[in-house]
Amino acid sequence: MTTRFPSSYIVVHARAGEPGALLKAMGAAWHRLDPNEPFEYSFLSEDFQRNYESEERLSTMIRYFTVMAILISCLGLFGLASFSAEQRIREIGIRKVLGASVSGIVLLLSKDFLKLVGVAMLIACPVAWLVMHKWLQDFAYRTEISWMVFFITILSTLAITLFTVSWQAVRAGLANPVESLKVD
Repeated sequence: MTTRFPSSYIVVHARAGEPGALLKAMGAAWHRLDPNEPFEYSFLSEDFQRNYESEERLSTMIRYFTVMAILISCLGLFGLASFSAEQRIREIGIRKVLGASVSGIVLLLSKDFLKLVGVAMLIACPVAWLVMHKWLQDFAYRTEISWMVFFITILSTLAITLFTVSWQAVRAGLANPVESLKVD
């Protein structure tokens, strides 16, 4: 008569090195305790790694979608800046004739976009903090979200916006005012 071993698993702490002999001895001991149950083993480090692989896949996927979202938003912002510059072409021409500098025209066209992006960031940052805070609660070892992350995000978003809009604004500022003031 065989005695049933009361546990379905055993955790063994061993020194690093060649595990072959240890696994063989553990397999023999397991079969002595319960010959009807197969000896299966796994390494804890590999088990922990599998737990974090899904987080790594999620991180990679979020990274790709973030880059795509930034590119799409920059294209939309560029189109909106082009449309705005085209709508204000005569105003820009008159300002240039009256002595406005290219930097003044760039500021004129960029400030509205920067205000909109600033408002969007004021809405997005608290929402992002709440979502990230909730997500981090599921981890045993977690970190707090630094305010520097949001500061850098806001600065980089404003810089991307300024670069995207400035491209179109500089083009409008360098255009010949005579061409823009012609009566069609």
